[in-house]
Amino acid sequence: MESQRDPALRRIHNASGLTVPDGMPMVWAGHRAGAPWMRQVRGADLMLSVLSQAAERGWSSYLYGGAEGVPELLEAALLRRFPGLKIAGCHSPPFRPLTVEEDEAVVRRINDSGADLVWVGLSTPKQERWMAEHRARLDSAVLLGVGAAFDFHAGLMPQAPEWMRQHGLEWSYRLFKEPRRLWRRYLRNNPSYVVRTALRPPRLIGCGES
Repeated sequence: MESQRDPALRRIHNASGLTVPDGMPMVWAGHRAGAPWMRQVRGADLMLSVLSQAAERGWSSYLYGGAEGVPELLEAALLRRFPGLKIAGCHSPPFRPLTVEEDEAVVRRINDSGADLVWVGLSTPKQERWMAEHRARLDSAVLLGVGAAFDFHAGLMPQAPEWMRQHGLEWSYRLFKEPRRLWRRYLRNNPSYVVRTALRPPRLIGCGES
């Protein structure tokens, strides 16, 4: 819904190497459009799946995002979970915009770390904009925006029960846990999503269509 209102953000999503259906409502829309194979791919689950392979194949990771101290907690939790995992570095940026000098220092720090994967744990759509702005300046093979996965896997925030995830109610659980931060996003986006998908049912676009 954010990208529907923001053409620049829509271009970022469309240019990404991979955009996954993080929520069940997107999966249901995909099923309705004629893609019955579509399934939910939560950022938190994607992170664990990729890191499992990273530990086996020797890929190193850089953790960028989260509140102060969160990347360090996340690093410790991941190293306990995946013996042999390589964490090249981590950094928690301030909530304010970075100065040009600070931003250049971040780029140097990540590049100097030699990380293969850069995990970005900022709020949406801030993380998407950050990745788009920094992709060309970073040497890492891939940047992955996983949002709240930093807090989940650092043990700072509980995840919604499985039954709530399967029934598309994860948003309500997160809203209950973080009402001050999330109420505006969900109040604005959720009703609009329901109305727009009802009035304009989604459909698959094949090769050569526009």
